[in-house]
Amino acid sequence: MSDRVTTVVATRNRWPDLVQSLPRHRPPVILVDNGSTDGTPERVRATCPGVRVLALPENLGAVARNLGVAEASTPYVAFADDDSWWEPGALDRAAELFDAHPRLALVAARILVGPEEDLDPASAEMARSPLPDEPDLPGTPVLGFLACGAVVRREPFLLAGGFDGVIGFGGEEQRLALDLAAGGWGLSYVDDVVAHHHPSSRRGPHAGRRALLARNDLLTAVMRLPWPAVLDTARRGVRTGSPERRGILAGVRRAPLALRHRRVVPRSVEQRRRLLG
Repeated sequence: MSDRVTTVVATRNRWPDLVQSLPRHRPPVILVDNGSTDGTPERVRATCPGVRVLALPENLGAVARNLGVAEASTPYVAFADDDSWWEPGALDRAAELFDAHPRLALVAARILVGPEEDLDPASAEMARSPLPDEPDLPGTPVLGFLACGAVVRREPFLLAGGFDGVIGFGGEEQRLALDLAAGGWGLSYVDDVVAHHHPSSRRGPHAGRRALLARNDLLTAVMRLPWPAVLDTARRGVRTGSPERRGILAGVRRAPLALRHRRVVPRSVEQRRRLLG
């Protein structure tokens, strides 16, 4: 089924990671470069001629993945970061699930972290999802995912707008998950679809990421949740710690942009979201 799933890799200035991960991907592969200044596009073209390269003039954040999905000619698309890849056979399994379950829009994989292959905490949380089973979906119903461990049905992904520029990177999956659910699509965590993630040593400081996630939680809430839930999100961030307080302040500054995209999810989706705590 190699012609049923395209892998889209988004990257920026991470050539040392890509040189390790790209050979692990099976074709077709589309690499979207977010304005790298380290010669990544040229290096990929020279060393991995089978990889299609979309070199962007600037950093579009998670929106870059949308361009890769739009260019794909397969019905299903898997995402990978420059420091992640898919277990052999995983994408065949995902394609089988999509073929068998027409309402399924997204498969969230079991993500194994590092050489020790520890289970990613997000995967463990999804496996324990309290959402009720849905007979027409495989695995465990979820309302979130990690992009580096997700396979999507291309058409509903594009109809939902993909990832958006209000968020950029960091928790960018939340709004998309809500919009897919609002459109009546299913999202499932499936334990036997496996991705590997060896986090890059070139990631930013932990406190900075905490602030970014708090900012983006608030922005997602402004775009999609009822106002009481928006206030709850802000209060929770302020109470958590100093990085989160900085993130909430940054989110307030960016809120006018989020408001232009506000479209509250249906009550049924909000009720499911609240089940997750």
